Amino acid sequence: MSFIVAIVGRPNVGKSTLFNRIMGKRISIVHDRPGVTRDRIYGETDWNGKHFTLIDTGGIEPSSDDIILRQMKRQVEFAIDTADLILFMVDGKEGMTAADQDVALLLRRSGKPVILVVNKVDKYDDSINNYEFYQLGFEDPIFISASHGLAIGDLLDKITDHIQKRGEDDEDEELTKVAIVGRPNVGKSSLLNAILGEERVIVSDIPGTTRDAIDTYFQVDGKNMIFIDTAGIRRKSRINEDIEYYSTLRAIGAINRADVVLMVLDASQDITEQDKRIAGLAHEAGKAIIVVVNKWDLIEKDTYTMEEFNEKIRSEFAFMQYAPIVYVSAKTGQRVNRIIKTIETVMENYTLRVKTNVLNNLISEATAIAEPPTIKGKKLKIYYATQTGIKPPTFVFFVNDSELFHFSYVRYLENTIREAFGFEGTPIKIKSRQKKGSD
Repeated sequence: MSFIVAIVGRPNVGKSTLFNRIMGKRISIVHDRPGVTRDRIYGETDWNGKHFTLIDTGGIEPSSDDIILRQMKRQVEFAIDTADLILFMVDGKEGMTAADQDVALLLRRSGKPVILVVNKVDKYDDSINNYEFYQLGFEDPIFISASHGLAIGDLLDKITDHIQKRGEDDEDEELTKVAIVGRPNVGKSSLLNAILGEERVIVSDIPGTTRDAIDTYFQVDGKNMIFIDTAGIRRKSRINEDIEYYSTLRAIGAINRADVVLMVLDASQDITEQDKRIAGLAHEAGKAIIVVVNKWDLIEKDTYTMEEFNEKIRSEFAFMQYAPIVYVSAKTGQRVNRIIKTIETVMENYTLRVKTNVLNNLISEATAIAEPPTIKGKKLKIYYATQTGIKPPTFVFFVNDSELFHFSYVRYLENTIREAFGFEGTPIKIKSRQKKGSD
C-alpha cells in the first residue's frame, strides 16, 4: 500500500490549496468560506521517485456541537488513523489559536509523526511571531505559502524523508474505479458505507452533504477497487451556489475517470429526467453501468413488484438495456453484497477481448441469416471485423462503403455479438472503416 500523508488543521488555513498545489491540479474545491472541504479527498502523487497518497481533510473544530462539524471531526480522526504521516497546517498570518492547540493535542495523542506546516507566509521575513508555533510541541515548523508555491519543494523533501521503502510501492496495482452517481439524497454515501461495512463518508439527511468526489480504497477477494462517492447532480437551473457548480463538475469528472458507474435510484420516487440525464452521461462516456435501486425496504411488494420495476427501468433507460439492475437497501444492508459481485462481472465484460477468427465466424453466420442492406442499388459488403479496444469493447468493421453501414444493421450486429459473448453491463462501440480499393 502507498505511504499515506494526511493534511490536518482547523478550517480555512489553506489545506485544500496545499493539496491542489502538491497534486498539480484543482482536485479539492477551494473557497474562502470555512468548512467547504467536508470529507477526505485522496490523490496519488510522487516526489523524487517516492510515491505517496495525499489526503485532504475537512477543517477540524474539536469542541463544536454542530452535527456536520462533529461528523467532519470523525472523518479527520479516520484520516489520522489511516495516515503514516500528518501535515499539521496552521495559519501564519492569523497566528496560533486555541483551536490549533486542541488539534495539536489530538495529534500528539495519535502517536503519528507530524510535520508542522505554517501557511500563508508569503515572505519569510514576514514571519514575525511565527516562533509561537513551537509551543504546539512539534519539531521545527516549515514555513510555506501554498497559494504562491513558496517552499513547497522543501516540504515535499521533508515528506519523502519520512517515507520508508516498501515493496508494494513499486507494484503496478490494477484498480477498478467505481463512481457512485445519482440525484441528491438518493442514498449514495449510505450505499458506500454499507458496501465498505464502515462509516467512511459523511451521511446525513441534508441534501448536498457530499460536495466533492471522494476516493475510497477498498480490497475484496484480493482485488483492489476505488469507490468514488460524488455530490448529487442537480439540474443546472437549481445550481445556485458556485460551490455546488464545482461539485457537479467533479461528479461529471468522476464518471469520466471511472470504469464502472453505479447509477443509484430512489425506489420510493419516480424516475426523473435528471436520472436519465445522469445515466446518459455515463453511457455516452462509454462506461460500464449498474443500476442500483436503493431504499427497496420502503416499497410494499407483491409477486410482480420487482418485475414491474424492471420493466419501468428498461422503458425509461432504453439506451442502456445492457445494464444489470440490483435492488438494495443501504439502510438495512439488504442485497448490498450483490453489488461487489456484479461489479466484478461487468468489469470482466468491460475488459473482454474476442478473438478475431471467432468474431468473424460469428459475423459470417449473422450476415447469412440477415443479409446486409442495399441502398440505392448498392449492397453493403463486410470484409472482416476485429476488436480494437476495451473499456468499452470496441469493434471495427471493414466494409466497401461506410455510408451503407446503416444504424439498424449495426444494432443487429451488436445484438448478435451480445447474444454470443454476453457483455452484460457494458456498452459496445461499433465503427466502420472503408476498405481501400473496394468497389
